[in-house]
Amino acid sequence: MFQIGYYHIDSKVILAPMAGVTDRPFRQLCRRLGAGLVVSEMVTANIELWGSRKSSLRMDHTGESEPIAVQIAGGDPEMMAEAARLNVANGAQIIDINMGCPAKKVCKKAAGSALLKDEKLVAEILHAVVSAVDVPVTLKFRTGWSTEERNALHIARIAEEAGISALALHGRTRSCGFSGEAEYDTIAAVVQAVKIPVFCNGDIDSAHKAKVVLDHTQAAAVMIGRAAQGRPWIFREIEYFLRTGKELAEPTLYEVRDILSNHLYELYSFYGEVMGPRIARKHVSWYLQTIPNSETFRKEFNRLETVDAQNENVQHFFKQLILKEEESHEHCNF
Repeated sequence: MFQIGYYHIDSKVILAPMAGVTDRPFRQLCRRLGAGLVVSEMVTANIELWGSRKSSLRMDHTGESEPIAVQIAGGDPEMMAEAARLNVANGAQIIDINMGCPAKKVCKKAAGSALLKDEKLVAEILHAVVSAVDVPVTLKFRTGWSTEERNALHIARIAEEAGISALALHGRTRSCGFSGEAEYDTIAAVVQAVKIPVFCNGDIDSAHKAKVVLDHTQAAAVMIGRAAQGRPWIFREIEYFLRTGKELAEPTLYEVRDILSNHLYELYSFYGEVMGPRIARKHVSWYLQTIPNSETFRKEFNRLETVDAQNENVQHFFKQLILKEEESHEHCNF
């Protein structure tokens, strides 16, 4: 479908890196459900912080499908280069540079999208990282610092000149955060301006929207972030629609239950019996957000502390849902 350096990616749907979301269990799940590429949670370029449990988990790629893509964040060219080298030594096969995160705590450290203000520093970081490693380097960024200062076109050209292999562009400025609607005209202009693949990111939440955005921008792929939370099957829905022009049926309650149960099992295995149930809460909440009358269950679930209690409650909840659905079908058949 498209290439990042020497890697052929066979699906036009990519999982965006999201701190606190795209851990190894979630990445592996999204790959199984149709994502052509998944990108790790952001790893700080400050290697002094790598001793923490959080960082060591973020850098665990055991059993992952290739190519393994790792995102790094920081504002110092030398530190970013060293972080890239060490991540490649740890198994990374694509290094992604974060210049898209709008979070204040990241921007305060002159990293993430704050870097877009300083094009000279952007060029220095990109050159330093590309020179430091012999794997493809990609860049995730935004359309600019603010709506008055959209410089994505200029940044894209700097990136291509520095040897960046692909660009992921979110259709908002840093000042927009995640509010308002993403715009795709800037992405379309960047696609026209460079020869490297460009991925379109922002507000793509359905197969139809993915097709419209790809047609409008002529981007090489779409990158899905928040829309995958609790709906990891969105990747196969988009991939199938782009390939066939037909809509894939929504997963059945049985399938949602099985996907969620497997996801929980992987979370517990990865994080352990104390952290696992805590991390599981937000995922369960995302899975159930579109299921009517699930609020009470979600509140109760968030109080559960153990693996067994969580598993039991999820199974019981879905059993009730499936029974109700089957009863309503029986009534319809009379």
